[in-house]
Amino acid sequence: MEKGFVLWFTGLPASGKTTIARLVKKELLSLGRRVELLDGDDLRKKLDPEIGFSPEDRAIHIRRVAYVSELLARNGVAVLVCLVSPYIHTRAAARELVGDKFIEVYVKCSLETCIRRDPKGLYKRALAGEITNMTGIGDPYEEPPNPEVVVDTEKNTAEENAGIVLAKLRELGHI
Repeated sequence: MEKGFVLWFTGLPASGKTTIARLVKKELLSLGRRVELLDGDDLRKKLDPEIGFSPEDRAIHIRRVAYVSELLARNGVAVLVCLVSPYIHTRAAARELVGDKFIEVYVKCSLETCIRRDPKGLYKRALAGEITNMTGIGDPYEEPPNPEVVVDTEKNTAEENAGIVLAKLRELGHI
């Protein structure tokens, strides 16, 4: 059985996490890997519909996602998690739960660019006061101090960033 792993994509909302993860997923599938993409929006609707966005609720959500990710990875699945996961301590807790299968991917993008992109209109609503605890506006995003991979969506295309992630997976012996 192939060795599973968890690619944990973290970054501001609208930074490009899911776009890059979808490209990585496509390549991994073409290589015959079993892959699951766990996207934050879908997970909140299906796994945690009652959970809000307080720091405590975010910690619970991240712990649950990390647990599911570890179960899948333990069974040889390549797991791609796309969560803002804004706090260093909650990502550290996810890393601890997943263990040596955890690979943190920081999707770097300035707040200004994310606000300009704003595909879901969340920043607009947050700036208008309609949403509280919005990461980057009413709640901080703590950049990862030592991620295994950093991709910059302002400098590189999504395809280039996916290539950077895939190169790291090759380096680590996962593909």
